[in-house]
Amino acid sequence: MKNFNGDVLFLDRSDINTDEIIPAKYLTENSKEALRPYLLEDLSLDGFDPGRDISGKSVVLTRSNFGCGSSREHAPWAFEANGINMVIASGFARIFRQNMFNCGMMAVELPRDTVEIIFNKFNGQKTSITTDMEKMAFTFNVPTGEALEIPFSISQYDLSLVKAGGWVEYADKNY
Repeated sequence: MKNFNGDVLFLDRSDINTDEIIPAKYLTENSKEALRPYLLEDLSLDGFDPGRDISGKSVVLTRSNFGCGSSREHAPWAFEANGINMVIASGFARIFRQNMFNCGMMAVELPRDTVEIIFNKFNGQKTSITTDMEKMAFTFNVPTGEALEIPFSISQYDLSLVKAGGWVEYADKNY
């Protein structure tokens, strides 16, 4: 199972599409690692610099309709190549969400109000997250010691994919 703990990258915008996650001109790359330097290269977000802001982050927190656009698996792969194994949002494009779980990663949907609370409380601060898979809860932490625990849920099937490491590993064990 992949790591779902670490520092949070706040992307305060809805409708971030797969072309912004990994531009189409890089889809001819022949390895996940080759996608690494191009993650979020075309994302238009005030104050965001992918060269500065992605390094060391493990989790993305964003708004609604994340991963809209084309159905490419390259979008989750680019996150994975950068050590980002989880995206938390108030909504996902269906295919992007499933591609994340198929890669053994997590796309966790939280209510819009909950995402708003997290942004208001922690955006702009160095924030880390701890994921408790048994309890199905996240704990957001900042260096001042302030913390916020948030419950989440994913389906048993998606949890099985995560625990197996992705669809291929799940299929190898179960079929």
